Amino acid sequence: MKNLFKTSLLIFISILLFSCDNDDGMADNQNVCTYEGLTFFDGTTQTLIPESQLTTELFLNGSGNGIPEIEIYETTNPGNIWLLTKAVTANSSDGGTLGLGNTNYTVAVTCQRSGTAVGDEFRFDVVTANGLEGELCVVLDAIIP
Repeated sequence: MKNLFKTSLLIFISILLFSCDNDDGMADNQNVCTYEGLTFFDGTTQTLIPESQLTTELFLNGSGNGIPEIEIYETTNPGNIWLLTKAVTANSSDGGTLGLGNTNYTVAVTCQRSGTAVGDEFRFDVVTANGLEGELCVVLDAIIP
């Protein structure tokens, strides 16, 4: 009985220590997005765009070079908010460009979750050279050959 209690206590403490939020840049993927859409803080302004206002397109042939790319943009104003990256498979990283209003950020993009079908969820962590961080949690709207 004493060993069962110790084992149970050890498992409980382990779960508490290793279960943490995905916001620290070092945590494992969570099963659920904390916010579906775009979150980005530029140091003064917090930008929140809900997923319902974003369009996500996977280009299988990329820019004609055979390397898949993903583009996410604000549906009603495509030039206002957008992200373009080649990081399209889970745990892949690549450079990209994040456009917010009149500012374009060169970002490091890490794909935390990916899919292969319309309706699948994609999650991206984006970090600028200045250390500004954002996250996109979006649903794939279209696959373009």
